[in-house]
Amino acid sequence: MSELDLKPAADQMARLLEGVPDDALDSATPCPRYCVRDLIGHIGGFALAFKAAAEKNLGEMTSQPPAVRQTVLEPDWRERIVGDLAALVAAWQIPAAWDGMTQAGGVDLPGEIAGRVVLDELVVHGWDVSRATGQPFHCDDTMAGEVEATVRQFRGDNEGEVPGLFGPIVQVSPESSSLERLLGLTGRDPAWSPS
Repeated sequence: MSELDLKPAADQMARLLEGVPDDALDSATPCPRYCVRDLIGHIGGFALAFKAAAEKNLGEMTSQPPAVRQTVLEPDWRERIVGDLAALVAAWQIPAAWDGMTQAGGVDLPGEIAGRVVLDELVVHGWDVSRATGQPFHCDDTMAGEVEATVRQFRGDNEGEVPGLFGPIVQVSPESSSLERLLGLTGRDPAWSPS
């Protein structure tokens, strides 16, 4: 499996986070477990955890599944998380990150799979942030196809909820875009909008 370029998705995530207005932090997102504030906390957490996974720096950062809790964001959270996203990309640009075994969220997995999970997190949660905060989002067909392949690998034949990963599949029309098909596969409604 070849290495993926995570930079475009991480750069887009950084722009989205910088564009989140303070008054949107308690708004709903397409990810029902999270409000915007909690989703940002999750993004900041996975940036650190998957950087450690890339570096094979296994320990407390990689051994715990992500927690769902009310998140308290420090005043400089935008700058900190944007910096952590840049460090995440740099860690995965080193070929050794994609080799051997690593750990993330308490799960042991090959480096190449962990790197693909990073792209999945960046793309899908980037869309979540964009929809929740009314910002534009772009995902080309190639990137959507890469993430769809990862989601299918983890979902298998299960069309229902995959606890901790995906909701039940949302059916989309045959004319749907590659991004809309991916979103439906993750259990998201591509037409979701804040109420």
